Amino acid sequence: MSKSSYNNIFFIIILILSLGLRSSLAFTNLNSLSFEESLSPLFGDANLVRSPDDLSVRLLLDRYTGSGFISSNMYQHGFYSSMVKLPADYTAGVVVAFYTSNGDVFEKTHDELDIEFLGNIKGKPWRFQTNLYGNGSTHRGREERYRLWFDPSKEFHRYSILWTPHKIIFWVDDVPIREVIRNDAMGADYPAKPMALYATIWDASDWATSGGKYKANYKFAPFVAEFKSFSLDGCSVDPIQEVPVDCSDSVDFLESQDYSSINSHQRAAMRRFRQRFMYYSYCYDTLRYPEPLPECVIVPAEKDRFKETGRLKFGGTEARERRRNRRQQRRPEIEIESDPDDRKLL
Repeated sequence: MSKSSYNNIFFIIILILSLGLRSSLAFTNLNSLSFEESLSPLFGDANLVRSPDDLSVRLLLDRYTGSGFISSNMYQHGFYSSMVKLPADYTAGVVVAFYTSNGDVFEKTHDELDIEFLGNIKGKPWRFQTNLYGNGSTHRGREERYRLWFDPSKEFHRYSILWTPHKIIFWVDDVPIREVIRNDAMGADYPAKPMALYATIWDASDWATSGGKYKANYKFAPFVAEFKSFSLDGCSVDPIQEVPVDCSDSVDFLESQDYSSINSHQRAAMRRFRQRFMYYSYCYDTLRYPEPLPECVIVPAEKDRFKETGRLKFGGTEARERRRNRRQQRRPEIEIESDPDDRKLL
């Protein structure tokens, strides 16, 4: 077993021990909805397959079309969650997205919160990203990219997004992987208009895997992503209605739930996740943002790991870099990826 495999196993054990029983309480009392109760087909109807009991749905991508669904309602703040199992084998160029948006209603001033899985080459870790936009601020991307510490195609895992007037938290199972605290300096960049939940699978061969180096290969089609155990909580509103709805009770409910706060064990797990598996952060990308955007919390231990591009400093020291170069020269038959996304975290 490789050193990186041992490191990943060690990380998983530490996560389990550090989270303990208290962290699991965040997701034990979720309402579980059927597809008919909460969701509607979005596109690719023939590639959207609902289970006989209507409690799960499979999204398929073939060479002709992808597929997707949307929540039946839009919510003024909310908690959006689902158990998801991703496609197996070779999935380069295939993106599975679980996100909130209001782009269909507010085309030029839309808000969005994203979890996007970026496809993988068999045998390599899955990569994914989170992002947020407020009021059409697409020129100020707030993306972070990570590797998963498990194979998401082997079994179901829960992915969740919490959005309140004060904070946004992205969860993977019981691990909070990212927290954004609203402050006044963010202004309209903080999502504020009602959003719906979306889930899609589609061909993003031009950018998703190693910047488009690896394309979707349809001999592995259909690519299948499966969703179940849907949970949606929030204040259901009509975004174009003239009479405003009082959502204060709904916000109070959201903020009273365990998933709206991060305890000390979960915060330690989040810190370990970000140290071990985050390989890009806009907060450390000084080429794009000479001054960090206002919500960024600069963590010295994180900052030291990143170059000015927001990407990892591979090798760490000149000596380690020279050793890696010599190993590459001795093994010319092994392809060394030019895209730093595919390098191992050292």
